[in-house]
This record gives sequence, structure tokens and C-alpha cells, in this order.
Amino acid sequence: MRDQKAVTNDQDLILIDHHGGEYAITESAAPILGGDGEQLGAVLVFRDVTSARKLSSQLNWQAAHDPLTGLLNRREFEHQLNRLLETAQYGTKTHSLMYLDLDQFKVVNDTCGHSAGDELLRQLTSLIVKLLRNDDILARLGGDEFGILLEGCQQADALRVANLLRLEIQKFRFGWQGKTFSVGVSIGLTQISGEIVDPDEIMSAADSACYAAKENGRNRVHIHEVGTHKRSIHLKEMQWVHRIQSALDDNRFELFVQPITSLSDPVANSEHYEVLIRMVEPNSPLVNPGAFIPAAERFNLMTNIDRWVVKKVAGIISDLVRQRAKNIPLFSINLSGTSFSDDGFVDDVLATLREHDIPAHTICFEITETAMIANMTKAVNLVNELKSAGCYLSLDDFGSGLSSFTYLKNFPVDFLKIDGYFVKDICHDPIDYAFVESINQIGHVMGITTIAEFVENELILEAVKTIGVDCVQGFGVKRPFEFSTLIESIKS
Repeated sequence: MRDQKAVTNDQDLILIDHHGGEYAITESAAPILGGDGEQLGAVLVFRDVTSARKLSSQLNWQAAHDPLTGLLNRREFEHQLNRLLETAQYGTKTHSLMYLDLDQFKVVNDTCGHSAGDELLRQLTSLIVKLLRNDDILARLGGDEFGILLEGCQQADALRVANLLRLEIQKFRFGWQGKTFSVGVSIGLTQISGEIVDPDEIMSAADSACYAAKENGRNRVHIHEVGTHKRSIHLKEMQWVHRIQSALDDNRFELFVQPITSLSDPVANSEHYEVLIRMVEPNSPLVNPGAFIPAAERFNLMTNIDRWVVKKVAGIISDLVRQRAKNIPLFSINLSGTSFSDDGFVDDVLATLREHDIPAHTICFEITETAMIANMTKAVNLVNELKSAGCYLSLDDFGSGLSSFTYLKNFPVDFLKIDGYFVKDICHDPIDYAFVESINQIGHVMGITTIAEFVENELILEAVKTIGVDCVQGFGVKRPFEFSTLIESIKS
């Protein structure tokens, strides 16, 4: 204090009392001056900032960590990835990145609730941590996805670690309220060698490899290699995102319909059509759904497409009602599994029906059995709300699940569409014939109307007639055609 001014030190200081207690402090000192301006001494003040420092430390921790598992979060993981990219680019070290996606996690979540899913994630976190080195970096990237950075780890060693993780997770059993579950993990592996310096590209490569592992049968490890077929598929799907979003923005979809024909009394029963979608692209043929639906599902655009279809069909029915059209058909609209998970989807659908003031019984919503099983709780809620509003419900691809009949008992649907996988070979495979016969019988016992898909020729048609299936659909009955053509025929 040579200039006789007060000074403050805000650096991190620790004060230890005579009992050994530690306090975070800041210090300041001010001179004591006499009447003649002479410095007689100084006042030293310590300010206890322990609580403030603890709060700051806590906030910093929360900003970098996942609150459920205590692992690093995606933002901090990407920060660490940037650090390793620099060491790989300017040094001689090679690192490895693993992208993990749990298999069958949704089964636990939907069967036992989110509390069980959270506990499963915590237990798996503890398991994975024990299998890694102390300086390996593990993060929860979101949902049931994890990332691992192995510093200074060559691909061969990383592959050994990945397979160890896969095998140990495969052996792991999760218990909850008397139920036991097994899970698997699909792992994408890529190297950080300095050849790729964009962290987003590195993450995309690992994600792509993980996606390929799932496509190849799940519960396996896939190594990313530049230019591989699976990588090109993933990149093509990513290119679809802009095309799909552009089509939604510009209203460039066209609807088709395919009849669902009654075999029991085709005259007395009202007409029933499944609504199908095509994408319209400038100066190109119509794009079939098989080309863009996989990308829409992977990149969370299917719910937007579902909303578009519901609004479009509701508008068409509303026009028919205003024009006093007779015998308005029943239209079946397919819903994706991702729409179940959207908390606002059902409210939007019901609001659309009210807005257009259409009879709810003119619409049937179709959901696949696999989507229903993967999202059981939300699927049941969706079905109950839509049925309460007066809509019909149809369960598509029935028979594809291992426990189809068990799920059906708790799923109040009006129509049961028998999986075309069994129907198409019904004339040649006695097992497929028995499957169709059993499904049809169970459906009738439960008072559900049965529909056979993939009726491609007269032989199949006669076979399902003999079994007693109620309705048929397929190219052997009638091919899909433009919705507009149907509307014109109704109006006339």
C-alpha cells in the first residue's frame, strides 16, 4: 500500500481455522492514516465467499454434466472432442470415438415407466465406468445414447474395448418390481487421427457406424470407414431432410388411396380406403414413400408428415360434407410411432377434426403392431383418446410381434390387418395358412373386423375367403389410385 490506497484480492484463497476448517475467502486491505496523512497501519478484511463459490462450482458442474447419470453431457463431450482433435492434428497421437445406442431400452420405459428407465440408465452407467480406464471420457449424449472418447487408443484396442462393453451389457440383467429385462447395445466406432478436423463430421461418422450396427441386426460393433456403403446410405438420408422439409413447406405431397374391400357383404358395407402419400418434386416422377419415409423417421419428420396428411384428409371430407355428398367413405390414415411420443399430437388431431367439423367416424387411424409395442403406454393413451372422439382404430401388420395376442387383449381396435408376410405365401406354406387362420379366428372372437393385406392374385383371394377373413387389400383387388379421382366419383 505504498500509494496509500485500498487493495482487493479476488483470487481463490483458502483460510484454514485452528480446527482445520477451510473457508473460501477474498481479502482486502486499507491503510490507516494519521491526521498528517502518515500511514499508521492497515486494516485487513477477509470476506467469507464459501457459499458463493460452492454455488458457482455447482452451476459450472451442472452446465457440463447430465443430471441423471452424473456423466458429461453432449456439450462438454464435444468440448473434449475438440481438444483431442487438436492433439491429433498437431501431434502424433491417435484417439478413438465410440457412439453407443442401447437396444430394447424403450421396452423397459414403456413397460415399467420412466422411473425404471432412469434407474436402468444409472445402473448401466456404473457398469460402463468400471470397464473403462480412469482417463477415458464417457458422456450421455441424450436419451439412451452414450459417447466414449479413448485418448491415445488405436483402432484395434478400441475394438477390443467396444466388444467387451457389448458382451458385458448383453450379460447384464435389470430387475424392476419382479420383472427382469435384458438389453443390448449397438456401437459405432471411428478413429480420430487428424485426417478429419471437423468435430461434427467425426460425430456424424460415429453415429453413422452405430446406425449401420443397428441395421445389421443390433447388439454389435461397426467400424466407420470413409466411403462404405452404409455411410453413403446415411448421407443420402441426411440429404432427404431438406427435400422433405421443402415439400412440407411448399405443400408438395399428393395423396393416393387403395380400397379395402369387404368379402362378407360388399354391397351393404360402406366403402373403406387406405390413404397413401407420394412426394411431388419439380420435373420428376412422383416419389414413392419407400424412398423418403425411412429418412423422415430417422430425422424426426414423420410427425410433421402425419399432421399434413390428417389436415389434408380432414379438409377433403369437410368439402364433401358441405356439398352434401352421399356415402362418404371411411378413410384409414397411417400414423408413425414417433407421433405417439409427441405429447401434442393427439390434441392437434382432435383440434383439426373440430376445426373442419367432420364426422369422426369417417376417419380410421392405422398404427403398426411394432410401433405399438415399442411405445405401448403412449400408444394405448393415443388409441383411447381417438376412440373417445369417435374415430376408428386399425392395427396394421398384425402377427409380426412375438406376443401379438397378449398385446391385442389390452388394445381396443376396430380393425385387424393381418401381416402381409403371412398372406403372400398362404397358398404355398401351410404354416402361413395356419397363422392367418388363427389370427382371423382370434380377431372374430374379440369382435374385431379382420383385413388381409398383400392379396396379390386370385389364388390368395380365394384362400382368405375360405378362411373367412372379412376384408382384403392388395394389387389383386385394386391398385392405389389418385385421391382426386375418388373424390370426383363421389361428387358425381
